[in-house]
Amino acid sequence: MDTELHRFLQYVRFERGYAANTLVAYERDLKQFREFVQASGLTQWSALRSDVLEGFVTSLQDRGYSTATVGRKVAAARSFLHFLFAEGVIASELTDWLRQPKVSKRLPHTLTREAVQRLLDAASVEETPLALRDRALLEILYATGMRASEMLSLRVGNVDLANGTVLCMGKGGKERLIPLYPAARDCVRRYIEEGRPFLLRETAEKTLFLNNLGNALTRQGLWFLVQHYAQAAGLEEAVTPHTLRHTFATHLLDGGADLREVQQFLGHANITTTQIYTEVSSQRKREAYDRAHPRAHLDD
Repeated sequence: MDTELHRFLQYVRFERGYAANTLVAYERDLKQFREFVQASGLTQWSALRSDVLEGFVTSLQDRGYSTATVGRKVAAARSFLHFLFAEGVIASELTDWLRQPKVSKRLPHTLTREAVQRLLDAASVEETPLALRDRALLEILYATGMRASEMLSLRVGNVDLANGTVLCMGKGGKERLIPLYPAARDCVRRYIEEGRPFLLRETAEKTLFLNNLGNALTRQGLWFLVQHYAQAAGLEEAVTPHTLRHTFATHLLDGGADLREVQQFLGHANITTTQIYTEVSSQRKREAYDRAHPRAHLDD
């Protein structure tokens, strides 16, 4: 059973080009699936039965996993079953017995324009190398909508200050070129020229954003600094690097950007993933209408 599992992981890595984080999640979820199947008394994938597959979904729900987590684990198992059927390991499609739980649609949390400005202003109080780095980080997060992992993997050469663009390496090794608005470009220039040289320890280090030891900034470090400035700005809601990604997309749509353009900026493979932001944008416009229209609060 391990052989087929290894072949599948190699397939999604080299042929489908899945990102490293996705591969880690797939391996963890499928090992859990294999352990359940083996605990059911089966030693070959070809012996899979519908009752075992239904029992797997039930076991996940009984363990108290969230609906989203159950859905992710079931999706990984379904993909693996598709692979086993295509490879002739199992005689028929069995995915119908792995039913995806219904996930309630939750709109992503975003910040208002005023809240973003307060957040950026909170990082502008000091002129130290770390403060210059932090302002540049926050500006790029809001200017590009990049994922935290994409931001942290940026190299100095990925930023074109002359043309005001940043080259982002997305999931599956796909590149996308994202513009920087002038204020973001100026903050990045100041950091590169006045802040980063004081943080740099080894000239061979090309990572753009460094910590105070001269090493690449970590995900934990990025999360901490976003939290720090959110608190300094007096923002009561939870703010993470991904909040700024959601905010970037919503504000672009609020400003009239085309959905396809936002999809390309975010690096979404499927436009249905991007469509959630149209609902956020519509909701925000409705709220603005209800606040502003003189007859919106009159009784019928």
